[in-house]
Amino acid sequence: MRVTNSMLSNNFLYDLGNNLENMGVYQNQMGSGTLINKASDNPLGAARIMQINNEVIKNKQYNTNINNTNQWLSVTDTSLGQINSVLQRINELLVSTGDPAYGAEQQQAIKDEINSNINQVSQILNTTYDGKYIFGGNRGTDKPTLVTTDAKGNQQLSYANKDGVTKMPAGAAPTSDETNQLGMIKAKLSVEISDGVSINYNFTASDVMEFKNDAGVSKDLRTILSNITTHLDSGDVSSLIGSDLSDIKDAISNASGIRTEVGALENRMKSASSENESENTSLTQVLASTNDVDYAQITMQYAQAQTTYLASLQTSAKILQHTLIDYL
Repeated sequence: MRVTNSMLSNNFLYDLGNNLENMGVYQNQMGSGTLINKASDNPLGAARIMQINNEVIKNKQYNTNINNTNQWLSVTDTSLGQINSVLQRINELLVSTGDPAYGAEQQQAIKDEINSNINQVSQILNTTYDGKYIFGGNRGTDKPTLVTTDAKGNQQLSYANKDGVTKMPAGAAPTSDETNQLGMIKAKLSVEISDGVSINYNFTASDVMEFKNDAGVSKDLRTILSNITTHLDSGDVSSLIGSDLSDIKDAISNASGIRTEVGALENRMKSASSENESENTSLTQVLASTNDVDYAQITMQYAQAQTTYLASLQTSAKILQHTLIDYL
């Protein structure tokens, strides 16, 4: 086969282009700090990097979920502590009603304070976090409870209808819409804290108001508080220091039990946060080992590519002897 000057030139220009392209690749890698800047650099590596980046994004969202849930639980814990304190105060007031030295004036003062405490319980159950009622289930934008005043001026704790002004009937058969509203208030909220792992994190007004005592007997805080004010009006001290006192202690025990569950969930969130941070560190390390530039190595490879490119230019000057005829 006859080797012509044109063949030598074409082969040289092809190899020279490859050498220049190699220099360009190393320059891009040093400039960007990454080994793979486009899929054609390394298709398999590019797919792996996309997968890792997706995992990192998901992990960041899980971390956001965990932090938001932890703050929600912190507000819940504080609110339950306040409810517990109010119920403890009602307990103290019921005990004091048995004091024989107390007359009508003292009993009226006790009733006034208990009515104020009923209002406070409702206010706490209507606590909001990030614009949502934490005890409102998935009806988070409407308050779950309200207080109404009966004919004798006593405060009555009730579930609030969706308008936030009217109460839902206690004991009477609710309408279908009221049933839906109650279902929303009692609903549990779920959050995903890692891949495939979701937990219920909220406690509702119904958890606080409707419960069973240690003997398995169903109790209702609305009825308990209503009975107390009724017995204060009638002067039924035996009921106040008997069944009413026992009922309020059950309500305190229930609130304490819910708070214990909140504490357990807070510990779960701390553990989940620690695991999330470890996984994020691991993913970052994998991504770095896959795509980050080793500058010492790349600098050496660039120097070699540059040397090869310059050598090819010098060699061509000796091998390809052009004349004026080549340009005509």
